[in-house]
Amino acid sequence: MKNSNKSADKIKSLIDAFDHLGQQLNKYANHEAANPEVDAILDEATQAAQVQNPWFTKDNINTAVVNWAALLQRDVITNWISDYQEAKWSDDVVGLVLAGNLPLVGLHDLICVLLTGHKAVVKLSSKDKVLIPALVRILQQSFAEINERVQFVNDRLGQVDKVIATGSNNSSRYFSYYFKDIPHIIRKNRNSVAVLTGEETEEQLAGLADDICLYFGLGCRSVSKLWIPENYDFDILFGALFWHKDMIHHNGYANNYDYNKAIFLMNQEAILDNGFVILKEDERISSPIACLYYSYYKERSEVDQLISTNREDIQCVVSISGNNTVLPGKAQCPQLNDYADNIDTMEVLLKS
Repeated sequence: MKNSNKSADKIKSLIDAFDHLGQQLNKYANHEAANPEVDAILDEATQAAQVQNPWFTKDNINTAVVNWAALLQRDVITNWISDYQEAKWSDDVVGLVLAGNLPLVGLHDLICVLLTGHKAVVKLSSKDKVLIPALVRILQQSFAEINERVQFVNDRLGQVDKVIATGSNNSSRYFSYYFKDIPHIIRKNRNSVAVLTGEETEEQLAGLADDICLYFGLGCRSVSKLWIPENYDFDILFGALFWHKDMIHHNGYANNYDYNKAIFLMNQEAILDNGFVILKEDERISSPIACLYYSYYKERSEVDQLISTNREDIQCVVSISGNNTVLPGKAQCPQLNDYADNIDTMEVLLKS
């Protein structure tokens, strides 16, 4: 009973710390007066992240901060973990190999590890080495034990009891072999898709534009492929995408746009172009940066079959209709129980 009470008390203290972090992030994102030390930590991390990774613009970092501020609230976290068995506070170590394609993309895995009572050994992506450590520093203000529970490493994870590793399709095969003897979650490349009916409202199309364009389309929840009904009016979609036109002023994005457009034109391939996003009819799901693939359909059942066949390569499906779909505008705002690859991280950590 004493161990059970200890675990419950530790988890409660940790939830309080995450709630404190969420409040600080919310104040920072909304330019409200906050803890000067917190502001200094976040300012320094934001500036360093932009230098380290040019794709991490200030706007994109702020978007990630706003999304996490909404999730890191006591009631939200408590409701989320109430669906699971009680965590036991332990010295078991989970190794985390994090991705770096989006700002703070690995934070969810770290939170899952901590709230299931584990310690974390974290190998950060070279593309995102400062943002998560900055949040851990803020957590330390209200949860002194955090530095005993989280260790950052530059090379090998060392001895771990479980592992969660995210990487490319090639690295996932290596991870699967290397960690085959311990409980693990191995993630690889995925993309998201959208199925349009032609009946979407302006607001829904604006949400879809966010799903396509936020973070320059670099996330696994970024829509890279559309299925559209025959005779679809692209002007309506282009009107929604227009609000993201300033993407073309980003050097990396503009270089990709120019390169892919040149390749398509040299190959005499038909494209639709609005000056900052290239649409191309193509059966594939994963499109290059600054491009969006699309295919026509007659019956929704055809698309559902294709999605089912390619499920291992699809993170989420955006649509105003259908089962197991995400509404337009919600793909880039996952909730705490929206698990990557539909693998329940909490359940795996608690049961393994």
